[in-house]
Amino acid sequence: MNREKIKLGISSCLLGNKVRYDGGHKLDHFLTDTLGAYVDWVSVCPEVESGLSVPREAMHLVGDPEAPRLVTIRSGVDHSSRMRRWADKKVTALAAEDLCGFVFKSRSPSSGMRGVKIYSQEGMPVGTGSGIFAKAFQDRFPLLPVEDEGRLHDPALRENFIERIFVYKRWQEFRSLDKTVAGLVLFHTCQKLLIMAHSPKHYSALGKLVANPKKYRREELFERYLTTLMEGLQFLATVKKNTNVLQHIAGYFKQLLSTDEKQELQNVIENYHQGLVPLIVPITLLQHYVRNFNTEYLKQQIYLNPHPLELMLRNHV
Repeated sequence: MNREKIKLGISSCLLGNKVRYDGGHKLDHFLTDTLGAYVDWVSVCPEVESGLSVPREAMHLVGDPEAPRLVTIRSGVDHSSRMRRWADKKVTALAAEDLCGFVFKSRSPSSGMRGVKIYSQEGMPVGTGSGIFAKAFQDRFPLLPVEDEGRLHDPALRENFIERIFVYKRWQEFRSLDKTVAGLVLFHTCQKLLIMAHSPKHYSALGKLVANPKKYRREELFERYLTTLMEGLQFLATVKKNTNVLQHIAGYFKQLLSTDEKQELQNVIENYHQGLVPLIVPITLLQHYVRNFNTEYLKQQIYLNPHPLELMLRNHV
């Protein structure tokens, strides 16, 4: 696997920077110490970068959930225009960074990705939405993987997000080196089983795209492919879908394994299906057979090695 670091945006407080309204931070050790070994972080603090001080009065979102205002809680000062002007400039600047994703601070009125409380003028909760900067970012970069640090505590969501940022990084590398349809076919071939594990529907749609490239102008083909790919990967790779892919891979060894070896492989896959062992167990056994029999198609499959083993993501799903 290419170990060139992935460039991700992040809410500054998650790196331990003391930029919160109370002068504190929200250091996340998984992000800085574990994932940080593979990531170059691009730090963003909307409040400080838009000109607000540290410390500062706490703020919340008020009004229409579709277009909430950013208002200080005690004094009622409205910072909405300031924040939106800054956010528009910031997302334009970030376009030059070639980011592969963003980790937002959960529940933040500027950076919360989703589920941020929105209040009435009288201070009563009236709904939820996105923080002002987070919404501007997602509107500008709809295909980029985004997540908040709170949801990354869920093993399945964590693995999904990290799979997506590595896929996006591979796409960036492919596009920088290869502009050909043949290159797209090869890229797709390597992602096939990974896509199948997330969304069989998108797997089918992508197959049709690369099988009929002359239906589209080249750039339109590439844009359609990336859009369909990233949309499909947002679906979680469930136990059921993973089991289907594992059985698909096992089929390549039907004529190569002894009866006992085939039974052992089926037992391991079934144990995963029943929740008795994590995904890494059948994957490790299948990787052994891929190496042992030098199965060329499977050696290409990103599914068997989608992110660094050291992250231990498949030990928990």
